[in-house]
Amino acid sequence: MRDSARVTWSGRFRGALQDQPVYPRPVQDPLPVWVAVGGNPQSVVRAGALGLPLALAIIGGEPARFAPLATLHRRAAEKYGHGPLPVGINSHGFVADTSQAANDSFYATYAEVMTQLGRERGWGPMTRDQFEGLAGLHGAVVVGSPEQVAEKILFQHELFGHQRFLMQSSLGAAPHREVLRSIELLGTEVAPIVRAEVARREAASA
Repeated sequence: MRDSARVTWSGRFRGALQDQPVYPRPVQDPLPVWVAVGGNPQSVVRAGALGLPLALAIIGGEPARFAPLATLHRRAAEKYGHGPLPVGINSHGFVADTSQAANDSFYATYAEVMTQLGRERGWGPMTRDQFEGLAGLHGAVVVGSPEQVAEKILFQHELFGHQRFLMQSSLGAAPHREVLRSIELLGTEVAPIVRAEVARREAASA
């Protein structure tokens, strides 16, 4: 599908394709493929062996404990003859004009979703204290004012040296206008701070 607009293929789990056109075609050529991993080392090694970028999903605990996975991915890529491959961090997060507004807005819908997941996976309801811990510098939730969110992304960059950060701000029944504001602040205020500081660090270490 990446190499040609027409595909001939057969496999185990669906009917065969015979000279089947696949549209729409991606703008990028070839279509970028990233492997998303939640913490499984074997999946990390597989991504590196295949020469594919790694997308680490960090939705709980301390992100620092995931840092060895980024190193494992780079070592696997080198072992299998690939050049440096990008690493991305995928997190729940929210940006508002102030830290208090961000925490107050995001907590209700975040706690609702995580409590529902907890019922399915065997952990207790999400409390405000737990949320505040996750929202701290060393926690998994990237939430706060633009300056705080930039600080946290840059802190994680020191751990992972990643090239991409993806934030999921729309959880549950989050108010649409607040999600739009979060996206706006991420793009107009957070991203410039992060890009400038990463560029400064790279120049300093060159």
